[in-house]
Amino acid sequence: MNRKKKVKSTLKAQLKRANAKNNPKNKPKYISKAERAKLEQEQLAQEQLEQE
Repeated sequence: MNRKKKVKSTLKAQLKRANAKNNPKNKPKYISKAERAKLEQEQLAQEQLEQE
């Protein structure tokens, strides 16, 4: 009985991982705090160039 349970749980876990890879991720990619600050500075610089 234990061997059957072990095999079944292993196959179930493999199937779960395979399905997780195929499904699209809803979560946005993580952007670090430093990267966000850099992007904000670039955006401010662009706005200042457009105003001039």
